[in-house]
Amino acid sequence: MNYSTVLLVSFALGIDAFSVAVGIGLSGVKKRQMLTVSSTVTFFHIFMPLLGLSLGSYLGRLAGPMAGSIGALVLMTIGLSAVWNSLKDIRPAAADQRRPSSQPLDVANPANLVLMGASVSLDALTVGFGLGALRVDLLLTVMTMGMVAGLMTMSGLLFGRRLNKAFGPRAGLAGGLILVAVGFKLLFP
Repeated sequence: MNYSTVLLVSFALGIDAFSVAVGIGLSGVKKRQMLTVSSTVTFFHIFMPLLGLSLGSYLGRLAGPMAGSIGALVLMTIGLSAVWNSLKDIRPAAADQRRPSSQPLDVANPANLVLMGASVSLDALTVGFGLGALRVDLLLTVMTMGMVAGLMTMSGLLFGRRLNKAFGPRAGLAGGLILVAVGFKLLFP
């Protein structure tokens, strides 16, 4: 496999991370949180293929389809929670009872970050199952996958953040719907 193929595979693996990042960015995210989210996705897009390579092809056949479904359900759950919270935020409320806009994912919570990073990287796990059969520079391949996913995540966060500034509280609703749509697409290809 040549390097242009590695880049294409890395881009394909990063699309889910980009979509989720747009959803997170739509609900508002701070610069420091953007770095944390991007770093988390980068780590998991490096770690998961290595884990997949280590676990081998048997486990890949066993867990491959199930892993994608679990990741899709996690994203849909996060998205539905964001939609619910956004609908509550959009409703008119007394000035003293207003809450700050909610995010589809509390990026300040380390457990949520790990869950999100793992769920958008499950497809990288299954790619890792096949890496052993290919003649690739393993370190270069997984580092490329991680860096491309991290850059796509940062791009998605920036794009979502700009949309948030343009559309205000309704942006959180759109972010949640995007997460549900990405999860649905992963669950029913």
